[in-house]
Amino acid sequence: MASYMSGFGNELSSEDPRCPGALPEGQNSPQVCPYGLYAEQLSGSAFTCPRPSNKRSWLYRILPSVKHKPFTLMSCGNLTEDWNEVEPDPNQLRWLPFAIPKATERKVDFVAGLHTVCGAGDAKSRNGIGIHMYTCNTSMVDRCFNNSDGDFLIVPQQGELLITTEFGKMTVEPNEICVIQQGMRFSVDVFGETRGYILEVYGAHFELPDLGPIGANGLASPRDFLCPVAWYEDRKVATGYTIINKYQGKLFACQQNFSPFNVVAWHGNYTPYKYNLKNFMVINCVAFDHADPSIFTVLTAKSTRPGVAIADFVIFPPRWGVADHTFRPPYYHRNCMSEFMGLIKGHYEAKEEGFQPGGASLHSIMSPHGPDADCFEKNSTAELKPERVAEGTMAFMFESSFSMAVTKWGLQTCQKLDKSYYQCWEPLRSHFNPNWKLTKNLNLLLLPIL
Repeated sequence: MASYMSGFGNELSSEDPRCPGALPEGQNSPQVCPYGLYAEQLSGSAFTCPRPSNKRSWLYRILPSVKHKPFTLMSCGNLTEDWNEVEPDPNQLRWLPFAIPKATERKVDFVAGLHTVCGAGDAKSRNGIGIHMYTCNTSMVDRCFNNSDGDFLIVPQQGELLITTEFGKMTVEPNEICVIQQGMRFSVDVFGETRGYILEVYGAHFELPDLGPIGANGLASPRDFLCPVAWYEDRKVATGYTIINKYQGKLFACQQNFSPFNVVAWHGNYTPYKYNLKNFMVINCVAFDHADPSIFTVLTAKSTRPGVAIADFVIFPPRWGVADHTFRPPYYHRNCMSEFMGLIKGHYEAKEEGFQPGGASLHSIMSPHGPDADCFEKNSTAELKPERVAEGTMAFMFESSFSMAVTKWGLQTCQKLDKSYYQCWEPLRSHFNPNWKLTKNLNLLLLPIL
């Protein structure tokens, strides 16, 4: 069973108990490290960043990561940063659950099972995002992955992941998430047909959102974020161990004859981490109207513009709905942000049919969207008593200030695009009544809240 230390962005230290005293005392790079280890720094920020945003960790390893053969270009499969493959599409888009390949037909591991759905920006200029699906059925064997372009926020939807990193091991199940930050090597074991979502950000790291008037507590608590403890293997691989590197949107591979997970001890504040979504402390309306979805933000990757995110990770967890004289589901909306939604389990309140676990939707910048016709009619006449909302459900949203382009795989190759999506709004009918009495309805609005 994996072990963890808690805290978001903390200065932490860990050493494998098989090698007590492996961490140097009083300095980072002694002339001779304990146990004859190599000292290696992994920097997640510029050296000169202000202290609150300076990210780095020191790794003490059996062999340094520089010992490998040259990188060579390899096939990217359906992983891409080409946002001009097909013409732009401003329509509301929805995908049925993405297919998972059967192990009996072909074995697909995490890297081979990466598929880019949409994105924007440029890894070279360090400004942008990519949204990917992973669908796989077999574990990575003697190969690992690292992303030189940005951070991966991984959202499992089906199947547990056992993720081995240079910092140690993490198990991540559906309804949990993990973040593998830029440059960190990791390998993924799976235990059957496995599927999930990935939000990739270039040029920024995820952080906890500011709480403002909420105060000191609420949303995701820093103590609920977990990072692994040191674990190493001193293993030679005579047949070759493959390092796969995502660099400037392409994949490259190199060979070495030893496991990269040979870090005996480490310290710093730049680590992989995981979080259980059930620990999110929900803020919600208790009087009237519908609060903006920003109250459900778990993590944000900020842009240089105050209050505008490269990407927000937002969830819609089980909660109480109690608002009076209010249409409680999400309102009809046109947004200057892009909204990509996925469903981990259950039924999303605004679209109980069609939007399925393992599927997705994209409402692009200024594309109108909102509850389907059935949801509107039901909730316009519902008795407004306190009720549990989204019980047994977990939907989420990747929201971004970028105008995202959908890939050829997303629009065509995957063959999961629901071309009838627009029809869920077709039954909406006019309720306009020119003889409506203003005073009567105002009196209804002025009734005391019980």
